Amino acid sequence: MIDIKNITKSFGTLQVLKGIDLHIDKGEVVSIVGPSGAGKTTLLQIMGTLDKADTGTININGVDVSNLSSNKLADFRSRNIGFIFQFHQLLPEFTAEENIILPALIAGKSKSEAKKKAQELLGFLNLSDRAHHKPAELSGGEKQRIAVARALINNPAVVLADEPSGSLDSKNKKELHQLFFDLRDKYGQTFVIVTHDEELSKITDRTIHIVDGTIKTGTEEQAEGSVEG
Repeated sequence: MIDIKNITKSFGTLQVLKGIDLHIDKGEVVSIVGPSGAGKTTLLQIMGTLDKADTGTININGVDVSNLSSNKLADFRSRNIGFIFQFHQLLPEFTAEENIILPALIAGKSKSEAKKKAQELLGFLNLSDRAHHKPAELSGGEKQRIAVARALINNPAVVLADEPSGSLDSKNKKELHQLFFDLRDKYGQTFVIVTHDEELSKITDRTIHIVDGTIKTGTEEQAEGSVEG
């Protein structure tokens, strides 16, 4: 599903990623954890084709995205990758349904097709009665679920989430975390989630630990754990 080989990335003289190799299977829910500045978000942005690596290759769903032109990359991104951010980033002037269907319209789908899919997702998320409410009329948990629906509108193969529950209270966090697994089971998406939330990382299928731009091996994690303990 996702194959990452020898990814490096520097900003000026600061090398943020130092040769990342990673494979993620279809249908996995994977968390990426590590201290601030370790390179987690940079890796997620490169994985999502929002930024380019200095070296290395990324293959997503059978496509090597490393050498695609800007136009082809944008088309691939809109059709294959969904994004969820910490602060939902809904457009305040649009209703929940309108926010959800925007990526589908950008991808060239008809308005009727996009609305049908949006209504399906709203029903699955128990938000059908909020479809015509604007973000200011929604709770924090509702806004983040609308953002999840927006990420899923084009049936992407991969959903990338950056601290998706960071702005939520404990009740809404638990509901959102469970939602990722419910969505994986229903729609078959692969989820890659950058998080500082230990509860979320503990329940994901696999946890990737990044420290100082490298992925730590199991033996290193165990050694660090024994020292911290």
